[in-house]
Amino acid sequence: MTQMALQDHYPDDLSHCYGCGRLNDDGLRIKSFWEGDEAVCHFRPRLYHTGPPGYVYGGLIASLVDCHSTATASGAAYQRDGREPGTEPVPRYVTASLHVDFRKPTPVDAVLEVRARVTEMSGRKMIVTSTLSVDGVVCAEGVVVAVEMPETMREATAPQA
Repeated sequence: MTQMALQDHYPDDLSHCYGCGRLNDDGLRIKSFWEGDEAVCHFRPRLYHTGPPGYVYGGLIASLVDCHSTATASGAAYQRDGREPGTEPVPRYVTASLHVDFRKPTPVDAVLEVRARVTEMSGRKMIVTSTLSVDGVVCAEGVVVAVEMPETMREATAPQA
């Protein structure tokens, strides 16, 4: 049995996000998995994710940090509540704040590894810190304030193409 990604537990109506939505054919479709006390995501950029020649566009890095962090918050909520991922109700988090520090240029022809952990939990809010690395070299660091998705967002419907 293979481990399911945290995003694979999101209900269909909440799986259209550009960064992590498994039902968004045009999106990044990132996958985050628990490894010890943190969540890990591996992503290989495409050449069209280029910023400066040979390097990843910073907006892609921010998107990876963003979506991986909210998935990390979702997984941490399952752990906090003593529940297995996929059990109802599915905790879904959105970004209230995103901060990314770019430390080194990130090569576009490499696998990017994003590692995140929850550093603070209080009520509906979690603070998630992350690093984005290539071959063990930290290229970016991020901090996301993730909050439980408001019910009004859960009730919205995905636009039809």
